[in-house]
Amino acid sequence: MIQFSNDEILRYSRHLVMPEVTLEGQRRLKAARVLCIGAGGLGSPLTLYLAAAGVGTIGLVEFDTVDLTNIQRQVLYSTADVGRPKLEAATERLRALNPEIQIIPHNLRLSSDNVLDLFAQYDMVADGTDNFPTRYLVNDASVLTGKPNVYASIFRFDGQISVFGAKNGPCYRCLFPVPPPPGLVPSCAEGGVLGVLPGIVGSLQALEVIKLILGIGDPLIGRLAMFDALGFELSEVSVRRDPNCVVCGPHPSVTAPIDYELFCGIRGEEAEVDATGVPTLTVDQLDARRRAGEQFHLLDVREGYEVDIAQIPGAVTFPLSELPARMHELDSAVTYTLSCHHGTRSVQAFHALRRAGFGHLQILAGGVDAWAARIDPSMPRY
Repeated sequence: MIQFSNDEILRYSRHLVMPEVTLEGQRRLKAARVLCIGAGGLGSPLTLYLAAAGVGTIGLVEFDTVDLTNIQRQVLYSTADVGRPKLEAATERLRALNPEIQIIPHNLRLSSDNVLDLFAQYDMVADGTDNFPTRYLVNDASVLTGKPNVYASIFRFDGQISVFGAKNGPCYRCLFPVPPPPGLVPSCAEGGVLGVLPGIVGSLQALEVIKLILGIGDPLIGRLAMFDALGFELSEVSVRRDPNCVVCGPHPSVTAPIDYELFCGIRGEEAEVDATGVPTLTVDQLDARRRAGEQFHLLDVREGYEVDIAQIPGAVTFPLSELPARMHELDSAVTYTLSCHHGTRSVQAFHALRRAGFGHLQILAGGVDAWAARIDPSMPRY
């Protein structure tokens, strides 16, 4: 039987006096092994509260470094951590918060090759990732290994939380059988996220993990909770298990991890546009043309408030939101290079213009961010 030191009894005393938890519940927490995918906006409050609650073993999957843009919402880190590996800084912070538990760092990019062996070491997973290939990978591996997947996602002012892959419950594919087309859903880097939102949603995600461990309450199995921060509304929809689901259905066709980047139609950040067949121009090529005095037509499809932050010299502001109403201003005989923050909205603008009959189009790979990183380091990045 798991025993506690006097210090641990004192540390967890506010749990121990709750009839829903007691010493037995705290033993369950200490015996639990939870794998957290991502130590970013959601992973910060998630791991902090799981560690504080006394979850005995917390695995962390992360391979990124701390960037200054992270500090606005990723409360695991301080400004002094900028440039450090996230896994190193997060492990140090969590061990300092609770030295009574075990933090296991996994410095790797989750893939079809390693996911099943990794999941087998834990009781459940908590998915705080921000891209579709990893979400589908986590979902499928969760079902294949029989590990519940506590899912959360955020964007701008909205968040979602659910529990997938639980016994007799639906999986992520029951709700979203196929991913959206590449470029249709902007990332948080493109669309932004209110800094406090991950704290709210990640805390709710931690709550669902703890409820599952303790076996109390009504977990979000078969339910998708949605939080609207602007309207301060928390609503939910029912999610039923799909009898035709290719992963959790009675006759699954996916019985092992697949190529998820291919499934989602992408091949990494810069190859995303190549996979869609969209012609690209690099920022180095554009800079060379500019320096040579060549004429170019660069349309910046970001919104005006983003242009106020930074813009490539010579670019014409042509927001994506205004594109349908302003197409008549463009000349179909001219070759236009489309630019945005990273590239997602440029792809959307490309397809919209192509459908309208414009045949001479290309996008600027990496957008304004790539220009600031490689051509003009004095330009602000965001």
